[in-house]
Amino acid sequence: MEYIYAAMLLHKAGKEINTNTVKAVLTAAGVQVDETRVKALVAALEGVDINEAVKKAATVTAVAAAPAAAAGAAHAGEAKKEDKKKEDSKKSEESAAAGLGALFG
Repeated sequence: MEYIYAAMLLHKAGKEINTNTVKAVLTAAGVQVDETRVKALVAALEGVDINEAVKKAATVTAVAAAPAAAAGAAHAGEAKKEDKKKEDSKKSEESAAAGLGALFG
């Protein structure tokens, strides 16, 4: 991931993404640089519009997050129902115990 982050940092700073700049960022971050991975990253990013790729990734993430949020809300409602059932059960147990206490004292 740090290789991708280095490329994104360079892109955001308006710098050219090449092997030397990626290595410089990684070295500055204290990462042990793998020359092969740097070359593969630079080659993979050649001709790629990073701004467009980020927009697409953000759209996909937002679309995927919407159903997950809806499912989370549904589970929260179920949890509240279960909590209420537990509270009702606990109250009835307490009232039964109070009734038993009257027998002994």
